[in-house]
Amino acid sequence: MIYLAADTHGSLDMQKVTDFFETETLLTPLTKKDYLIILGDVGLCWDDGRKDAWVRNQLQKLPVTTLWLDGNHENFPLLAEYPKKRWHGGYVHVNAPDLLHLMRGYSYEIEGRLFWVFGGGSSVDKACRTQGIDWWPQEMPSEEEYRRGLQSLKEHGYRADYILTHTAPFHIVQKLTEHVLPGEEELQQYLMGISKRAVFREWYFGHWHMDITVNEKYHGLMEQVVRLNL
Repeated sequence: MIYLAADTHGSLDMQKVTDFFETETLLTPLTKKDYLIILGDVGLCWDDGRKDAWVRNQLQKLPVTTLWLDGNHENFPLLAEYPKKRWHGGYVHVNAPDLLHLMRGYSYEIEGRLFWVFGGGSSVDKACRTQGIDWWPQEMPSEEEYRRGLQSLKEHGYRADYILTHTAPFHIVQKLTEHVLPGEEELQQYLMGISKRAVFREWYFGHWHMDITVNEKYHGLMEQVVRLNL
C-alpha cells in the first residue's frame, strides 16, 4: 500500500496523519513494507532539537515507512548532514531506517510503480523570516537539480506512473490562484515543461493548502490522506 499526505508542518498538522492511520489499521493490515509519502513541509528537519525529535517519533510510530519530499519550510543544511544512500533507483537521505527523504529530481520504483519526485518551493512569508534561522535559500532548486530531474525522466523514456512535487506546475497554479508566489515562477514553469513532456497517470502536490483535483490528473492535498490505486 502507498498513501499520500502533504504539509504536516511539524506538530501543527500531524494529527490528520495519526488519526487516519488509527482508523486505517482497523480496516487494512499494514507493515513497514507499506509507505506513506508526505509531499513537503514535514517539519522533520527544522531545529535539530525537541521539535524534530517529536515529529520523528510520531512518524516512526506509524505502522508504515514514511517517505517525504522537501518543501520550502525545511532546514536544508541540517537535511544535508544526514547520510545518503541509493534506494529503489534514486538517492535518499536516511533520517531513520523507516524514515527516508526522497531527493529532488530522482525516479523511484516503489511497489512496481515509477515515481518522479521533485520537492522545493518558495516561502511566501520569507520577508518575515531570518536566513539561517527559519528560512534557507535552498528551498528553491539548483541548476544541478533541474538538470537531474530532466535526465532522470529521459532515462525512463519520459514516463512515470506518478509525479510527486511540493508545488504545482504553472498552468495548474493559474487555476488555483491569481497570484504568483514571489520567486517561485521559475520552478512552476519548469514543472509545466515536465508536464508537457512526460507521460504519467497522476500528479500529486501539496504547498497550496487545499484538497482539489484539476484537469482530472492533478491533485492537491492538504487535509486528505489518500491511498493510491496501484
